[in-house]
Amino acid sequence: MQNNALRNSALSIGAVSSRTGLAPSAIRYYEEEGLIAPGRNAAGHRRYARADIRRLSFVQISQGLGFTIAEIRDALSALPDSRTPTKADWSRISRRFGAELDRRIARMQLLRTKLDGCIGCGCLSLKTCALYNPRDRAKRLGAGPRYLLGDSPPSDTPAAPHRADQGECD
Repeated sequence: MQNNALRNSALSIGAVSSRTGLAPSAIRYYEEEGLIAPGRNAAGHRRYARADIRRLSFVQISQGLGFTIAEIRDALSALPDSRTPTKADWSRISRRFGAELDRRIARMQLLRTKLDGCIGCGCLSLKTCALYNPRDRAKRLGAGPRYLLGDSPPSDTPAAPHRADQGECD
């Protein structure tokens, strides 16, 4: 993964740990997961390129945003292994993750908006569910909270005002 120029400026696992705040065991785990690929010196010790600091920082940030190791690995696989990634390389990954974050934000905004109303779960415990989900029509869309999962109520279901704040919940 690393050329000679990268190996000449290689860092020890302790140095990478110090720079990233990750424990050496976490760094080795990310190596096992294929997120970084350090070289080895003559004594067999791991040696990391400075670019690995950025990769590991990206891993930490991405995990904090809810991305899985598999999603992160897939994104990092688009980076070149023969050279240090450029700003353009990182921008491509950023656009890809940004689009996914936009989808997640939209889903969370929908959740925030509809959480106290009918979510299409089939419980029919709110009096307003008779309006939002008459005869449990949401079950045709599948199991679970269909409206919060992104499904829309059938077009023949009238949009009802939420009345839970007026004490109409069971």
